[in-house]
Amino acid sequence: MTQTKSRKLAFDEFLEQYPDGQGIYELVDGEIVEMRATREHDLLAEFIADRFKEESKRLNLNYLVTGRVLLAVLTKDGEERGRNPDVSVVDRTLWKSNRKAYSALTEPIQLAVEIVSSNWQDDYIDKLDEYERLGIPEYWIVDYLGIGGIEFLGKPKQPTVFVHNLDETGKYQRTVFRDSEVIISKAFPELQLTVREILEEGI
Repeated sequence: MTQTKSRKLAFDEFLEQYPDGQGIYELVDGEIVEMRATREHDLLAEFIADRFKEESKRLNLNYLVTGRVLLAVLTKDGEERGRNPDVSVVDRTLWKSNRKAYSALTEPIQLAVEIVSSNWQDDYIDKLDEYERLGIPEYWIVDYLGIGGIEFLGKPKQPTVFVHNLDETGKYQRTVFRDSEVIISKAFPELQLTVREILEEGI
């Protein structure tokens, strides 16, 4: 990640200054941060998005699957941030409700996926809290390199997919998937996708 601004920006300023067409950026701690990813990272995001698109089409689900959704979220301290999940599943009715808008979505999307990279704390801690606050029903953390903290991965650390679902109190409940286990998704109840398939795509 490379930071392109040092002055703290308000969320509206972030939207106005967003370097459109030149990459993917987030607003973090009042700064515009470029989200740079390896080809391997992008390949995995595309693979997961393609599987979601196939499932959406097969079941005729009213979903848009994309990697270009900007979300307006809040931290526990009430600070505004702009997040762009690696894969977003959005209700098409919500997306079409203001199709000419450039602003970020302030409503919860159906599902967010983050592919873990070197700054793994963002996905495991910050984004989890922010997505929970926004009310996103389902959040995946795909730690294909097994680089998160041992408090999450255990010992020995190994590639893992964590699926978080909101419970009736609005808090995330985590389910862990590894190896040949089929990942269970509420957004895609008939999805047949294993952690091993995701890992093989990244090799």
